Amino acid sequence: MNRDDTRHVALLRGINVGGKNSLAMKDLAAMFAKAGVRDVATYIQSGNVVFTASPPLAKAACAAVTAAIAKTRGFDVPIVLRTEAELRAAVADSPFLCRGDASSSLHLALLADAPTPARVAALDAPRFAPDELAVVGRDVHLCLPNGVGKSKLTNAYLDRTLATVSTLRNWRTVETLIAMAGNSGAI
Repeated sequence: MNRDDTRHVALLRGINVGGKNSLAMKDLAAMFAKAGVRDVATYIQSGNVVFTASPPLAKAACAAVTAAIAKTRGFDVPIVLRTEAELRAAVADSPFLCRGDASSSLHLALLADAPTPARVAALDAPRFAPDELAVVGRDVHLCLPNGVGKSKLTNAYLDRTLATVSTLRNWRTVETLIAMAGNSGAI
């Protein structure tokens, strides 16, 4: 694989099926294709895009899509970018999966930037029990035994405490995106 064949996953935060910030995935895929990336595919109506591009083009494409959404739809959508390899590493590094927790309880908050050690130390994990979190690089691994809907661990809390942008995906979505990214050109 050469440098121009890197598989990427763009994770948009705040894209919804209906109502506020609605964006059809076919329109989103077209925006990425127009930005110059290849093999574009989307997964479910929540802003997950898999594509092929060089790392510099991938970053430029995300910036172009953010600008296009703001111009055509009137709302700002943060995009967190990962390579297929980075997503695979995040799964391998999951402290909760390693200890045998059910994948249905697991979620991954992907961060735009790695938080400083001081910011990570500011997380008040015990206050959220029985929910648990672990920061590994640019990812926050979450074990939410009562589900994401009942958790107080929100994007807003993570963003504010870690001083970056986060977007949350359940474990099944993360695994599906990895599988899609592994099928370069066959999507």
